[in-house]
Amino acid sequence: MLTRKQLELLDFIRVRMEVDGVPPSFDEMKDALDLKSKSGIHRLITALEERGFIRRLAHRARALEILKLPEAMEKPGFKPTVTTGSKPDAPPRRPAAALEIQPVDAMDIPLMGRIAAGVPIEAISHVSHHVAVPGSLLSGRGSHYALEVKGDSMIEAGINDGDIVVIREQQTADNGDIVVALVEDAEATLKRFRRRGSMIALEAANPAYETRVFPDHMVKVQGKLVGLIRSY
Repeated sequence: MLTRKQLELLDFIRVRMEVDGVPPSFDEMKDALDLKSKSGIHRLITALEERGFIRRLAHRARALEILKLPEAMEKPGFKPTVTTGSKPDAPPRRPAAALEIQPVDAMDIPLMGRIAAGVPIEAISHVSHHVAVPGSLLSGRGSHYALEVKGDSMIEAGINDGDIVVIREQQTADNGDIVVALVEDAEATLKRFRRRGSMIALEAANPAYETRVFPDHMVKVQGKLVGLIRSY
């Protein structure tokens, strides 16, 4: 049985997806349910997911799939709706009885250990092993490496504890980029980069974590997030 707030959120998501073809943002859901913080929305979504009503889709921002509706909300002919953050140009193709297997362009890159998506941990300095990564994730020129995510501070960016992130080595970043940042040559963390004059803000994507602000000489960009691998 769902709580009143869980039902309200599920119905709001359903209506928005039927009308606009995309799910609402966390801010829109928070305002619609008159909640004070997005952490409450995260708990409601997690509860709906645990009860099998929705599913969050990996590697995509604001992507939800409605799996079922409560009996009181059910409509004749209802089918699960999948969105990927924009309106689909065409309905998804049904899988054929047999599909031709296409070769996968993969490359081995070093897994450099763990990166904190939470409280920073010690700087990364060693290769634990190598992982095979689809070539499509290795965007642009330059070297790439992988890191295992530790923590939940980037969950609203679709990055969960235990995910493998693919990083392109670079020493600069644009505002809004998700980067590996080295703080005071001692702590490494995965955060969203914002420059504020002579200061650097490292933003989490989880309202439970505060934004950390440092003088720009204390933060060194080690690379930019270009891909993510999740195991189930």
